[in-house]
Amino acid sequence: MENGPVSCLPTTPKMSKAKKVIEEALENQNPELDLADKGVVSFEEMPGLIDMHNITRITLSHNKIQKVPPGIANLTQLEMLNLFNNHIEELPVSLSSMPKLRILNVGMNRLDSLPRGFGAFAVLEVLDLTYNNLSESSLPGNFFMLETLRALYLGDNDFETIPPEIGQLKNLQILVLRENDLIDIPKEIGYLPRLRELHIQANRLTVLPPEVGNLDLFGNKSVLRMEFNPWVAPIADQLQVGVSHVIDYIRSETYRYLYNRHIAARGPPPPKLNDKTRKISRNRQYS
Repeated sequence: MENGPVSCLPTTPKMSKAKKVIEEALENQNPELDLADKGVVSFEEMPGLIDMHNITRITLSHNKIQKVPPGIANLTQLEMLNLFNNHIEELPVSLSSMPKLRILNVGMNRLDSLPRGFGAFAVLEVLDLTYNNLSESSLPGNFFMLETLRALYLGDNDFETIPPEIGQLKNLQILVLRENDLIDIPKEIGYLPRLRELHIQANRLTVLPPEVGNLDLFGNKSVLRMEFNPWVAPIADQLQVGVSHVIDYIRSETYRYLYNRHIAARGPPPPKLNDKTRKISRNRQYS
């Protein structure tokens, strides 16, 4: 009995679904592509995707993609790229050359560095790097040249410090630094004129620079989250009453004196409380 031709391509149902979505989008000239949770492992399983020059939004979240090809930069009309919850260990240098990309979500991946030139995005407004393995040494030199950035999500990484160059992000409205290993935050954060949300909970912070008192974090749409840090007693006491009391306190001369004295006499930093060795983002074994 003769055997039919053997295909080398994967033929799983989820693979077929991804291919079908792309074919339909090509046929209908649909500028938005939703390929979330399709079991995709590589861009090679999505033939034609990086030739879809009219595409403006791509959702590839909840897949098992390990690598983003440099050719992604061919999508010059792309405004939103969602790669949340994949297995990505590095990003291509070409990514930051995309002229219209406004939203980039690479949260919950396995990044421990960012490519050189990453700060060259022309119009990027929202950058989500939550739940990776990034630290201050992971950031390229031009990272804080992202002047159009409105929201920066760096939560659940390995930062112990944030470079003072963060003060260059003058349009920043939301800054999320929760669940890192931060020992301190730079005073330059207090000079971000549009900042309305600051999330610094679950770090190793003991004091705040008095300049944080410059921020307008009192309005109905403003947020300051700072719980689960080993604060010095005066800050901890004010936090028990409410965040607004903390802001009032750090604006006082009394606090400025305490802060300067604390910095001058600072000993070793508080110990790390979170064991991150079991994080999913540390796992290099792919299922």
